[in-house]
Amino acid sequence: MTTISVDHASAAAALTRLIDVARSDTGQSARVANFLLAWWNGDDWGHFPISDLFGVDREIAIDIATIVAYLADHPGAVYADAFGEREAMGDLVHLWRSETGAPV
Repeated sequence: MTTISVDHASAAAALTRLIDVARSDTGQSARVANFLLAWWNGDDWGHFPISDLFGVDREIAIDIATIVAYLADHPGAVYADAFGEREAMGDLVHLWRSETGAPV
């Protein structure tokens, strides 16, 4: 079986770019926020429709795929705080989700 191996530094760089996009105010940023928040806690913050990849630029889709490949290559749960991004994820929750936790 062919595997895709993504190192921690590459995943961290992709995550940083994705967080920057999610902090902005575009259709793409909403889709990126959906991905990041689904990864963070999909039961509370909503899930990521895979078709959202069709609505982002190629570079953003590649960054999302980079994170997914990194997660696939590492057993167990790995979250954004493993990259030092716990605070940024909390900021995204406040930015993109209502107080009830329902998608905005």
